[in-house]
Amino acid sequence: MLHIKDTDLPNIIELKNITQAYSGGDAPILQDLNFLIEDKPGQGQFVIILGASGCGKSTLLRYIAGLQEPTSGQVLLRDKPVKQSGIRAGMVFQQYSSMPWLTVLENVALGLDFQGVEEKERKRRAQEMIELVGLAGHENKYAVYPTLSGGQLQRVAIARSLIASPEILLMDEPFGALDINTRLQMQDMLEDVWLKFQPTIVFVTHDIEEAVYLGDDIYIMAANPGRFVHHVTVDLPFNRNLEVKHSAHFNELVREVEDKMISVSEMSRK
Repeated sequence: MLHIKDTDLPNIIELKNITQAYSGGDAPILQDLNFLIEDKPGQGQFVIILGASGCGKSTLLRYIAGLQEPTSGQVLLRDKPVKQSGIRAGMVFQQYSSMPWLTVLENVALGLDFQGVEEKERKRRAQEMIELVGLAGHENKYAVYPTLSGGQLQRVAIARSLIASPEILLMDEPFGALDINTRLQMQDMLEDVWLKFQPTIVFVTHDIEEAVYLGDDIYIMAANPGRFVHHVTVDLPFNRNLEVKHSAHFNELVREVEDKMISVSEMSRK
């Protein structure tokens, strides 16, 4: 089991002794899982979770978002239970989650509408966010495929999640259904957005190169039951680009993560 170091930095996300069991509890999906993400003031964090399907990655995101409670254990945001923390957590799924009967502008402004922000102000802020994520000129289109491409729909989802300035952004394979060119563009767009808003991002993916390119820290899970077994610190420049991706050290990190993923796969077969 991976021991995650607790430093003097404030905690932003902590999972303590988490167990998740279904079907009578005979085969828990997660068992005695512990996980800690500390806050980095003025920077945020970009944390990647890797692991085989079924190890519980998406379940962890649902805990943090307050969409599910574990069978046992605690989920804390800034040392308080999720529902008492007052922390906003946005979430972006792999499936397109926009409201197809609303325009791009209306979708992006939706969170501000729920907060009671005056119409003129929410439209102004929504338009700024639309421009930031590269959707200028599409604001009055309905957010539905094929009126918008898959990449554009994910840009809508990211903009909608960020407009309320969440401290935490949860992303569950958000680029998994996109073609390779769109996926690469979305990675760079997300990097730019993260540098601007500096939330703590927890990002689930199966793509190792994507994990290394985007993440500060990569945590690898094993299954049966789900638990963290490896941690890789990504010591690449803070602001990343194609030159970084083509560097020898980037490829060394990719190989290191691949080797650890292979070891986890071998572990699960024993």
